[in-house]
Amino acid sequence: MDLDLRKLRYFVAVAEHGRFGRAAQALFIAQPVLSRQIRAFERELGCMLFTRTTRSVELTSAGRQLYEEARRITATVDAAVRRVQQAARGEQRLVVAFSPGLHVSEAIRAFTARHPEVGVDVLPLRWWEQDAPLRDGRAHVGYLRRPFDDAGLRTVPIGHETKVACLPVTHPLAGRRSLTTADLDGESILDARARRTYTLDEKFELIASGQGIALVPLSVAGSYSRPDLAYLPVTDFPPVETCLAVPQDGGCAGVVRDFLDLATATLRHHPAG
Repeated sequence: MDLDLRKLRYFVAVAEHGRFGRAAQALFIAQPVLSRQIRAFERELGCMLFTRTTRSVELTSAGRQLYEEARRITATVDAAVRRVQQAARGEQRLVVAFSPGLHVSEAIRAFTARHPEVGVDVLPLRWWEQDAPLRDGRAHVGYLRRPFDDAGLRTVPIGHETKVACLPVTHPLAGRRSLTTADLDGESILDARARRTYTLDEKFELIASGQGIALVPLSVAGSYSRPDLAYLPVTDFPPVETCLAVPQDGGCAGVVRDFLDLATATLRHHPAG
């Protein structure tokens, strides 16, 4: 079957708003029209995407999988359209993605001083999608923190960053000066494998409410200071590497190569952590 991009965008809107009415308002279409489009989409796919109640809708297992795929598909299409429009206008733009807590502003300042004719956009990354924008065309360069899938990418090491344990202040371990990994045995760790969170605010809200703890980079902890959270060093947890990354297949030419060279020198002088 040919995937209907319009129906896919309708599906994403319902998934994100949790109600057909709110999604229809955001899409500027009538709710009955949206409902018919989603049901037609489900028939085309041969599976149910939502469990419907009188008050809200929830994604089925198939719906959750499609939502993950749909976000990548729509992002890729949007990036392709943007590049075509920029080419038609004769514009040069560079998109730099960065992991939470990492800062690229100094590298961008150094690059724009040398290439004032090139516009630069930044793309904040979620925890689980570090390398995805480099593969789907949303970003030209990434300032990333391992681990991530580096197959097909050229990576340039920048430095290392320590991680700290983030706990609610009411946690029995919160009063200590430091921890070891053995201290965390049996704790519920909030990570992408156990429970995916879509924003840092969501992750820290869950931790503060006692839903688990997390190991977070020191730079992230510094940006999210809260009175109901405690950050403790984990003395035997290995540091993680930070690096720049670009696609190997045609991803390091022209302004991308120039940015990579400038960013490598700048960020190594001022690494994270």
